[in-house]
Amino acid sequence: MVQFGGETVNSRASGFHTATQMGSGHFAGEGFGKASYFRNLQVVDWDNNLIPLFNLKLLADHPNCYDNQGGINRVWGNYFYYGGPGRNIRCP
Repeated sequence: MVQFGGETVNSRASGFHTATQMGSGHFAGEGFGKASYFRNLQVVDWDNNLIPLFNLKLLADHPNCYDNQGGINRVWGNYFYYGGPGRNIRCP
């Protein structure tokens, strides 16, 4: 198993979610040029060969604050966009 991730600390000061952004501060759905991303995801095996990832699973604990979305295509291979602004109208 290989994990990629991000984390923000949320002390809920004044009762609100933190305004700390993740990545570029843009949600994954904003796509290229806005959201942060990883592409051409590969792992190195015991023989030092690059192996493309398969069966990529994505999880966002607080998708109204930070989210992700991924896919696969012939140019980028496996990829995912991620990020978010933290506190916003949908993440009070």
